Amino acid sequence: MKYASLGSGSKGNATVVQQDDVCVLIDCGFSKRSLMQRLLEAGVDPGQLHALFVTHEHGDHARGVVAVCDHLNIPFYASFGTARKMDWVGHDRWRCIRADEAVRVGSLEIIPVVVPHDAQEPLQFVLQNADGHRLGILSDLGSLTPHLVDVYQGCHGLQVEANHDPQLLQTGPYPPSLRARVAGAFGHLSNQQCAEFIRRVNWPGLRHITAGHISEKNNDRYLVSQVLAEAIGCEPHEVTLLEQDMISPWYHLNDQ
Repeated sequence: MKYASLGSGSKGNATVVQQDDVCVLIDCGFSKRSLMQRLLEAGVDPGQLHALFVTHEHGDHARGVVAVCDHLNIPFYASFGTARKMDWVGHDRWRCIRADEAVRVGSLEIIPVVVPHDAQEPLQFVLQNADGHRLGILSDLGSLTPHLVDVYQGCHGLQVEANHDPQLLQTGPYPPSLRARVAGAFGHLSNQQCAEFIRRVNWPGLRHITAGHISEKNNDRYLVSQVLAEAIGCEPHEVTLLEQDMISPWYHLNDQ
């Protein structure tokens, strides 16, 4: 199994995961045109995609879902709450998914995980292949829950949110109501919360950690590197930070 970020941030998010001849997309917060171009830049033929999984209805995660799936003639999977909010209920390509009920796409098993976020029925995902390699995708949540930490144990790869630095958020340009939302239990993970999550799920088999959804206004990439380096046990320059307008390298979960 391998994965690559096609973009991560408030302007759009998408992650492509590939296992042999099976290829799925997690979120599509980009226009059809942009998403097609990003796939090609990552070396993926868009015709290879089998399905698209949606975490929640916010535009930076769901903006291009229907246009892309209609264009590629593939299904998209989302919770009922997300589908209702997006007016997808009854759409021919929509497949309803529920927390903790795994979905199989070829040789990949995709496990939806309920998370605390200010959306209708938000989910995140753990993907597993037949060899037992596990990838955890975790963005857009405001706090850590025991269930979440339990489900993400044993992952060989993690893509996790490090959205904001608390001090920069409080002194930044957001109005008080928006600052409270971001910092709240249903908002976004801070650098310190991201680090705490990594500490709680870290194990010798964890090979890749990529941090994303980094705020351009309420965070500093070097601060992210410093905080996460301490949690991981590496140097700040070794921490992998995803970017909004750059395709990441492919991360292989069977790397030794």
